[in-house]
Amino acid sequence: MKRVPLYSRSRRPTEPAAEPPPAPDAPGSAAVAPPVAAGRWAALARHERRLWVALLIALAVAFWWSSPALRAKPPLTMEQIDAAMRQSIEEKPLVSPFSRAYDAVIPSVVRVVGLMTEGDDGSDRKENGTVERGVGTGVVIIDNGTILTNLHVVAGAKKVRVTFFDGSESDAIVLSTQPENDLAVLRAKTIPDDLEAATMRSTADLATGDQVVAVGFPFGIGPSASAGVVSGLKRQFRSPDGQQMLTNLIQFDAAANPGNSGGPLVTMDGEVVGIVTAILNPNRQRVFIGIGFAVPIENAASAAGMPPF
Repeated sequence: MKRVPLYSRSRRPTEPAAEPPPAPDAPGSAAVAPPVAAGRWAALARHERRLWVALLIALAVAFWWSSPALRAKPPLTMEQIDAAMRQSIEEKPLVSPFSRAYDAVIPSVVRVVGLMTEGDDGSDRKENGTVERGVGTGVVIIDNGTILTNLHVVAGAKKVRVTFFDGSESDAIVLSTQPENDLAVLRAKTIPDDLEAATMRSTADLATGDQVVAVGFPFGIGPSASAGVVSGLKRQFRSPDGQQMLTNLIQFDAAANPGNSGGPLVTMDGEVVGIVTAILNPNRQRVFIGIGFAVPIENAASAAGMPPF
């Protein structure tokens, strides 16, 4: 007997038949690149990107190498630093503030000599010549030849002679005096064409410890400079003979000796704050032991009839 085939109720899906690839020239069909060609284009793109990155890196390195500011330099050794400093100092030596102060005021500093006739000093000589009674210092405060000095430098002199910075000499007359401050104002009869007046500065802001320079002709030697500091303000000094008391003085410790009298006491800017007038020595010797006195420039300016600061 012939058997009837049994069929399952579930139906297995059938795979669609593969369609043949469209013909290259068929209208409406899109050209599809073979997989091998697409891989080659991707590799070329990656290679090109790498070339650009390498080029940019090379340009950055070249720029860095050509710019010293961007290159990292190794730290200098102490020997290299020392050599560089020595070379710099040799090429342009350092100038001390004291030297600058001296250079600023020295064109205005003069040598002052009080002269007298031979025999006026008590000697037996009766000649008609002149002799030096004393040597001091002065400072030009007006470029017409007006000079400040100490009264005791020219007191009793028959004639006064001044020597300017350029070496030229001139007789001078005493215009006025201020005995209470031991000051005298002179006027030179002939002056250099390029005479410079010193710059004066108020002592209102002068303080103990400020650096100062005393310029003058100690024992006739000079011009000479000595450096120190302001040791005190508003000091008093009584003359060795006890006849005079000076007040409101600037005390300083820059070396001063006979011949410095009448010279300027200047700040580091080269500005005159006082007129050197006395030194203190308890042994009554005419040598410096570390204490000098100067009349404030305000008093000295008033002696010359100049307006106050």
